Amino acid sequence: MSRIGKLPIAIPAGVTVTVSPENVVTVKGPKGELVQAVDPLISVSVEDGVCHVTRPNDEKEARSKHGLYRALIHNMVVGVSEGYKKVLELVGVGYRVELAQPNVLNFSLGYTHPIYMGLPKEIKVETKSERNQNPLVILESADKQLIGQVCAKIRSFRKPEPYKGKGIRFQGEVVRRKAGKSAGK
Repeated sequence: MSRIGKLPIAIPAGVTVTVSPENVVTVKGPKGELVQAVDPLISVSVEDGVCHVTRPNDEKEARSKHGLYRALIHNMVVGVSEGYKKVLELVGVGYRVELAQPNVLNFSLGYTHPIYMGLPKEIKVETKSERNQNPLVILESADKQLIGQVCAKIRSFRKPEPYKGKGIRFQGEVVRRKAGKSAGK
């Protein structure tokens, strides 16, 4: 039995979970509404403020999807009730970010050109640039998958390099450093 899949999902106050006959789960809460289609092998039931995800048999395909859909539904419940927040830090001399328009970021990362990135409307973005501090990009959303994908895309513009540690990283992330060339003998 899947350790993750068999755990019940507690539904907090103010959040409603509905399952349609086509096996589509809709979660509504104060932070928004999320929809997820569930494989027909997996059945989802909601009773007494608790959501259960079950599988009909122990075949390999059903076992592999059991924990997956339970985790996806749990992430949706947490997202619409509390939300997710990611903070990215730009480390490097002259690295800057600013909000060009609503949901359009303008990055200056040491290339010959600025990088503009449009963000989905489901994500709230904020930038901070304080003196003697690294610039920050703060992203908030109810959709964990979407915010992770956007963070990965932003990070891909300039990944942290191991010699000087320059690049875009998550706040609090530790970058393993290399020694580099040794000085003349």
